[in-house]
Amino acid sequence: MNFTDLVDLAAERLGGVALEANDEFFAAKENLLKPGRGAWIDDKYTDRGKWMDGWETRRRRTPGHDWCLIKLGLPGVVRGVDVDTNHFKGNFPEACSIDARVGDDGDWDEILPKAPLQGHAQNRFEIREPRLWTHVRLNIHPDGGVARLRVYGEAVPSPAQLAGTIDLAAVGNGGVVVVANDEFFGSRRNLILPGDAINMGDGWETRRRRGAGHDWVVVRLGAAGIVRRAEVDTSHFKGNSPGSCWVEAADAAEGPWRELLVRTELGPDRKHAFEVNGPARFVRLSIHPDGGVARLRLWGEVTPEGFREAGTKRLNALHRSVAILELMKCCRSRRWAERVADARPLATFEALVETAERVWSELGRDDWLEAFGAHPRIGERGEESWSQKEQAGVKPSAALVEANRAYEAKFGHVFLICATGRSGDEILARCRERMSNAPEAELRVAAEEQRQIARLRLEKMMKP
Repeated sequence: MNFTDLVDLAAERLGGVALEANDEFFAAKENLLKPGRGAWIDDKYTDRGKWMDGWETRRRRTPGHDWCLIKLGLPGVVRGVDVDTNHFKGNFPEACSIDARVGDDGDWDEILPKAPLQGHAQNRFEIREPRLWTHVRLNIHPDGGVARLRVYGEAVPSPAQLAGTIDLAAVGNGGVVVVANDEFFGSRRNLILPGDAINMGDGWETRRRRGAGHDWVVVRLGAAGIVRRAEVDTSHFKGNSPGSCWVEAADAAEGPWRELLVRTELGPDRKHAFEVNGPARFVRLSIHPDGGVARLRLWGEVTPEGFREAGTKRLNALHRSVAILELMKCCRSRRWAERVADARPLATFEALVETAERVWSELGRDDWLEAFGAHPRIGERGEESWSQKEQAGVKPSAALVEANRAYEAKFGHVFLICATGRSGDEILARCRERMSNAPEAELRVAAEEQRQIARLRLEKMMKP
């Protein structure tokens, strides 16, 4: 897929904001994120000079370069950028570069090295750093004007964002319109944008069909789910709405397709809601024979498999330092977290678990003890919420306190057991039983318990 077929993560309508610029003497930074490519009005001037529909800095007379900081409307993986210098002919920058970061105070990473620009042109650059970012900084060298900045990519929601009943197709939830057979008058990407369409041009519209057949579009849902309701909105399409539509679901973009909604008549300029029920990873909307649709909404719930897939995708996309912190919530061995993070991308949740367990088995005593030390004693309530939930069935007792003390005195580390689903009496019995182990044998028993805990926590990390 060409990166320009993806969503503009920085778009103003998606919540993108130009936060700060070191200079905007001739034209405001906010113009960078507006729709379109910018207008030209021959005789329009301001008290500072020629009016320009873009961001333009003064002529630099000192070393350095100008820059603009932008918060993306949707955090996501950036696949490409378009630095559009439309109408900037004698005042465009010589070159540009782009930095990106995660969060308001994260470290900047260069994702586009300094690259030459052409005036009055769309300067498109592929980004080869497949990581999740929340902010970008456009640097122009040394000064000049840029009409628009487009930051194309894929939104990467957190599992918590996918909880409950959601629009599984929404761009903000990770949905992508992957292909359409025709989009002559209106882009297929408009179908899953937030909010209502503002006019016909803000929807998907095909040319007039003069032969047999019908038009169609395929959407990849943000995560695999159960679709409960389909909404087909023909707002603004009055003399050119489709005569009918049907909806199908599949596990892959090429099918095979399963029926979700039988062929049903559509009316002009209205929202149609249909109750459906079926699992889907991809959905195909077919319209007969042709026409325009403003929005497509597919309401439903993400499946457990969908959560695992979405969570693994997000972990793959995180900056290394952020991924390490996320993994250390599952196991507090830093070397373990670093090595798992460095093994990305991991195709599936199963591949993540396999890698995590292999890395854990290859570590040694010091790494294992580091992980053990992060756990509260069994029967005590630590600060970590996962530990509290895992020990929910364990009631503190004097016997358990004494068993913990004796265990630590003999082995030199906390008594570790996968407590999920176990009672206090069962855990106390296991502690007393393991007291007969030799230290090296017990170290490996505890390491096995930590492996089980990490496995369960990786599963939890993929859920809201």
